[in-house]
Amino acid sequence: MPIIRPITELGNNLDDISDICHKENEPVFITRNGKGDLVVMSMAHYERQTALFELYMKLEVAEDEGRACKERIDHRKVMAVIKKA
Repeated sequence: MPIIRPITELGNNLDDISDICHKENEPVFITRNGKGDLVVMSMAHYERQTALFELYMKLEVAEDEGRACKERIDHRKVMAVIKKA
């Protein structure tokens, strides 16, 4: 369930918002005039999100390279080569 707080809490209860971000390990969505405006999250959560994004980008590149490669090697042959090494 998303955690949603009005923007006035940033000024009045910033410590509470920080505590929520760290304890719940989730972002807090900040609204202004009833509409979404900001997202606040802990540094640890941000770093995890960034790492996941980078992983997804690398996987996308690998999938593109796999689709472009015409030569395929059976996994048994790959495992045999790895075991010999």
